[in-house]
Amino acid sequence: MDSCFPPIRRRFDAEDRNPGIQLFGRRFFADQTVQELLIEFLLVATSSKRVGTVPLLKDGLLPNLEMLRNWPDGEPLRYAPKARLNLKLFSFLGSSRLDSRHETHRQHFKDLIGAMRKSDKLTVSSTMDADEILKTLENLFLGFRSVGAQRTWCAASFVPIVPELIAGESIWRERKAETEGVGSWVRALDFFSHSQQLFLARGGELLYLQLCEALKQDPEKIRTWATNANISLSAREGDPALLHNALEKALRNVLGACPPTVGKLAAFLDTGIETETEELTDCESDHLTPKFASCGWCPGEAWREGALFAVEILRLCEAALDPIERLELLEIACAMQMLRAICAQSARYSSRFNEVANAASPFGFVLAVSDPAGSQTIVKQMSRRSVNVIQRMIRDAIRHPDILERLSALDDGERAKVYNEADTRYGHKLFTTVAKRIGLIVPKRGGGARFVLNDKLLRFLVLSTIRPGQRVAYETFKELIFAHFGLAVDDDKLGQSCRWAGTGRLATLSGDADAWLTEMLNAAGVMIHLSDACSLVMNPFAGEDKTP
Repeated sequence: MDSCFPPIRRRFDAEDRNPGIQLFGRRFFADQTVQELLIEFLLVATSSKRVGTVPLLKDGLLPNLEMLRNWPDGEPLRYAPKARLNLKLFSFLGSSRLDSRHETHRQHFKDLIGAMRKSDKLTVSSTMDADEILKTLENLFLGFRSVGAQRTWCAASFVPIVPELIAGESIWRERKAETEGVGSWVRALDFFSHSQQLFLARGGELLYLQLCEALKQDPEKIRTWATNANISLSAREGDPALLHNALEKALRNVLGACPPTVGKLAAFLDTGIETETEELTDCESDHLTPKFASCGWCPGEAWREGALFAVEILRLCEAALDPIERLELLEIACAMQMLRAICAQSARYSSRFNEVANAASPFGFVLAVSDPAGSQTIVKQMSRRSVNVIQRMIRDAIRHPDILERLSALDDGERAKVYNEADTRYGHKLFTTVAKRIGLIVPKRGGGARFVLNDKLLRFLVLSTIRPGQRVAYETFKELIFAHFGLAVDDDKLGQSCRWAGTGRLATLSGDADAWLTEMLNAAGVMIHLSDACSLVMNPFAGEDKTP
């Protein structure tokens, strides 16, 4: 636990005190949705960035390799998110709760609409008047809402289909505004908080830092680890310099897949009519210097998970997919990386489970996956036990002696309170919550929780472990999902899950524990049967870039 990236001073007496943050980094948090993990990840990527006083490449989505490998001590990564309040107001106010529409918000909305009607930038055709055009635009951008339908309009987020729709978090401090008797929009801007991080809660930042931590590693170090872990990487995927360039290009292509008109319309609605809002929310008092937020840190050991995350992101970005489906799969990628990071770090620091890592996957843990229908009773019981063991491992890890030592100044009551919050919002219950959100654990409510795969998760596993346009043997595919994510689906790997969990290998498995998986792969159209003894799993979505 000694190293972190960036190499900043951690505040164990303040924001880094929570045991979950001490172990996993600042921070994974239960209140952040899967969609918001990706939104925040892309927010950091698309925002202007700097390290200390040194600005990074203006249009760069990732810090350059020289900076990554020579990061100055004590300096966090800083980025300047845009609030895009005018765009959110135009798109979401009309569908928000009536009690959340402050008078100043409604008046500014009316002023914006009035200015747009009169603007020479809005061309009215002979078949539609200005009001019809504006209503059509409002419905269009409302359709891009990703999360936050039940929140105040400013706390909602767009689907990150273009950079102009990616915005930072804004929270309306209603009670304080009412107490102060706010009566104008300019005055109301003082009562929007852009730094509370309640929904964009740093999880996306942490994923971004894990990726950066991986890209700064020595190529031979990554290739040696991947070989030992039985993970297949191409020459480009195993070289951080080549991977960095490929990721930069691929992410840029993803953000440019939507027609540019959408981005231009979003920019027009946000700043094309009125710019004072942007100046007062996104800039310092001089109205010129952007306001920068500071990223947190990730554990130094996370480069292994970060390396695979980078490879998986690249493969998804380069696959020939519908833009919206790609974003949905990237959301799954962020959630799976979060779960993998939590389990891998817990396996390293759990006093019991790190002793049996040789019986586990390359990351030191195993998730025993049962058939979705639950018809295999024995495997279902193994999977339920696997969920319990994973939860126990995470709970054990955040009680590592080093963490307990940092909390030694607290009395027993305070320490119990801190650990209760850590377990619920940062630890094993966070793992379970996120796994249920993506369908990796069922049922969502009630007892008997077990690991399963649904169609979307299976599609993600195929597209992230197999390069676009390539195919692998079915047995190899099972090895790859085990190496990448610790997923055990057949008799052999389920036996390993038993040994890792501390129970004897069950001899009553029928030999076809993974029959459900072949059925799902067949139904998805990604399995090729060459003979009774040999089948292939393919990623059919070959993109234009086929660089080996």
